[in-house]
Amino acid sequence: MESGGDGEGTFFGVPGWQGLSLCAIMGWILLSSALGLTQKIRSLVQPWVSRRVASETPLVLFIQSADHVLLDTFFSVLSCIVSVPFYTGFLPLLFWSEHGKLARQMTLLMAFCDYVGNAMKDLVSAPRPSSPPVRRITATKDEKENAMEYGLPSSHALNTVCLSGFLLHYMIANGLQKDASNVIYIGISLVFLLVALIGLGRIYLGMHSFIDVVGGIGLGITILSFWINVYGYVDDFIISGQNVTSFWAGLSLLLLFAYPTSELPTPSFEYHTAFTGVAFGIVSGVQQSSLHLSYGGAPRMLPSELTPSILLGRLLLGLPIILVVKFCSKALAKWSLPILCNALGIPIRSSCYVPGLKAPGSNEKPESRQLSSLHKISALSPQEPFDVDTGIRFLQYAGLAWSVVDLVPSLFAHLRL
Repeated sequence: MESGGDGEGTFFGVPGWQGLSLCAIMGWILLSSALGLTQKIRSLVQPWVSRRVASETPLVLFIQSADHVLLDTFFSVLSCIVSVPFYTGFLPLLFWSEHGKLARQMTLLMAFCDYVGNAMKDLVSAPRPSSPPVRRITATKDEKENAMEYGLPSSHALNTVCLSGFLLHYMIANGLQKDASNVIYIGISLVFLLVALIGLGRIYLGMHSFIDVVGGIGLGITILSFWINVYGYVDDFIISGQNVTSFWAGLSLLLLFAYPTSELPTPSFEYHTAFTGVAFGIVSGVQQSSLHLSYGGAPRMLPSELTPSILLGRLLLGLPIILVVKFCSKALAKWSLPILCNALGIPIRSSCYVPGLKAPGSNEKPESRQLSSLHKISALSPQEPFDVDTGIRFLQYAGLAWSVVDLVPSLFAHLRL
């Protein structure tokens, strides 16, 4: 990947590949909208997947015949490994423990997986196993929201393959000696075991059919193979590239428009918007902070200097701050975005966040309004108001991520933590 240095291949100061990339995505949005590609692809794939899901019901019921409270608890806890609350704590921990490059790439990979996986879910709009007869176990609020999404592919299987696989690859490439073959074999075995348990757990909990899990694993292997070959170029671009923040802002905006419309409302678009905001916040924060040099190749503290007490102090200070920043970012976006849109003459409405903009008597879920609005805008229908909640959600998570890589590390440096 070229960073656009030395002014070569630029157009009005913008590297040529960046402009071509954004134009290509815009062209795809207009073409797919004009040809109705989402509906055509769904009409071909959805019936076949739905039949497979129905035919696999006996398999799901057979696995669930091992019904036991310990299994319910074990697989419910295991599912939390790839949940949003887990990454809310795990990814900042990586950043603040002097593993900046790994943390950046894990975050961007998570956003990439979330976008591709959820886009495929809503593109195909294939059902989960029918309940009843299948027993669906949703022990947490996150699981109840996950159950509102479509089935194919399994996001848990997809994320487990990508994130555990990439973590193992990163450790082998950067931390282990070539002769540490036994450790490598153990790591690979643990990754395989974790993926197998996650896949089995999703079926046991009644959240997915076998085809959903296989689809998630297959898609995860594909994404992981791609990411292993490009993440070094991506990181170099984020650290030292040209026009990074502006390009990523344009990319994030176009990805919101390119997302396929689901057959029925689901929370998938909401999740994608949040992770896209996180990715933008990470990228812009790294660009803005002079600390990105120390969070890249050379940590400010050596592993021996970063004691458990210092790391605990960072977590106790940092986690409340990023949550406060998230709250403030949301409040600021709720106030500023309607004003900005009105000043630009953009018709807006709100499904949830701004009561004054909510249509009277509307019971439609926010996600469905966001999807419909985005695609009508992409089809150049100016009379359709834009759901401002999409921008609010994007900005609040971008603010949270920015605070993780810029604001909080600056406080650590000031306090010598």
